[in-house]
Amino acid sequence: MTIPFHNIPGNLRVPLFYAELDNSRANTNQAPQRALLIGQKTAAGTMTANIPVVCQSTVDSRAAAGPGSILAGMIDAYRAVDKNGEMWVLPVADDGAAVSATGSITFTGPNTRPGTLSLYIGGRLVSVAVAVGTTANAMATAVAAAIQGANLSVTAAVDGTTLSKVNLTARNGGECGNDIDLQYNYKGAAGGEQIPFGASVTFVAMSGGTTNPSLTTALANLNDMPFDFIACSLTDATSLAAIAALLSDDTGRWSWSSQVYGHCWICKRGTAGANATFATGLNNQHLTNIPVNGSPTPPWKWAAAFMAGAAVSLRQDMAQPLQFLPVPGVLPPPQQSLYPITVRNNTLLYGGCATWFVDTGTVVMENITTTYVTNVQGNADDSYLEVETLFNSIYVLRQLRGLVQATYGRKKLAANGTRLLPGSNVVTPDTIRADLIAKYRELEGAGFVQQSEEFAANLVVEQNASNPNRVDVLFPAVLIDQLRVFAVLFQFRLV
Repeated sequence: MTIPFHNIPGNLRVPLFYAELDNSRANTNQAPQRALLIGQKTAAGTMTANIPVVCQSTVDSRAAAGPGSILAGMIDAYRAVDKNGEMWVLPVADDGAAVSATGSITFTGPNTRPGTLSLYIGGRLVSVAVAVGTTANAMATAVAAAIQGANLSVTAAVDGTTLSKVNLTARNGGECGNDIDLQYNYKGAAGGEQIPFGASVTFVAMSGGTTNPSLTTALANLNDMPFDFIACSLTDATSLAAIAALLSDDTGRWSWSSQVYGHCWICKRGTAGANATFATGLNNQHLTNIPVNGSPTPPWKWAAAFMAGAAVSLRQDMAQPLQFLPVPGVLPPPQQSLYPITVRNNTLLYGGCATWFVDTGTVVMENITTTYVTNVQGNADDSYLEVETLFNSIYVLRQLRGLVQATYGRKKLAANGTRLLPGSNVVTPDTIRADLIAKYRELEGAGFVQQSEEFAANLVVEQNASNPNRVDVLFPAVLIDQLRVFAVLFQFRLV
């Protein structure tokens, strides 16, 4: 056998010991699996719009995005779930023509007993203690001051005409502000939250926000930097079309020429039917829609939190199912607004939406699917139903690429049957085939693929008929499955 030295020359006469290093068999490093949050900053934020930046500190990043901004909320929601993963943000500025959503809170009084006003603004609790006899105007003044001092997603000011009314304005312009929830006493009397006797609170929901920012420049600035996990706050058609183009199989990150991959999480507020209509209209295997209705927590925080939970798990095992992972930091809707199991199964999971449920006050992932529901012929297609299929494919492809680059980076290619000396720097299609089968069996043992004998029987490795310097491979991987359903027929007996 001829040892394949790359640097030590063969004509040495000076004794004795020479060594060179060859790392081609030693690389165990995995591709960095970064998370990316796409959301709006405010003018107070120091981040440069449309430029991706890594987050070092949650506190500093929140401030740099602008206190109370949509992006700051996403940062908090992500870090509540994923404490240590590599997180980047892509800040976008409000469109110059954007209109901010507005709403209001109106009080009546005076109250006849002391108590606390427990208001939830975009899922954030604002507590204002009121003494006996506090007037409605005084309540409004105190609440406006409390909101202003809390760096919430809205600004607050007492109405200039109706002094018992607090006007709210979203900090960010655009449609997202319409989803800032306003409510009080989320925990109810059992949780110690109730309106003081003699007082009342009336909300006018946030509305009127229009004109989202464009993502075109921001997404272009990502270039080829890999981001396996992407959460986007914007759900308008133009923004999601830009995300779809970014992740396209033909010209985007999933294309043969890019191979950086990635998957995007979004969240849409609305009924199950409205969400299913929305998601099936997207019909994209690289998008996951989290439906929610009635939660105090805004949708962009739901998207960031769900993505964070998925990222923590998938970094450990790209094929392990995401079901039953808790999602801390988001407040579940009230019982009457939860999607029942029949709706989750029949409407959401067949309508391109992921599902979740609530266990003792904690939101829990159920089935994280993609929005892909039909093929190009318009027929039902479940090939990309599960998000784990996409991530397992990423893992297997990266393993395959690592093998090829490390093993065949500078090899000569010969036809099958060529007589070669042992150790020669030449490969044949049959040599490559053997290496691919060995790699597949390794992946099978690790639990990412299965049926290695069937794979070996169907694997095709051949020299291209038109280009003798090219090897074509049909790689018929059988991906591992996930245990989704455990069905039992409990056939009991009485004796």
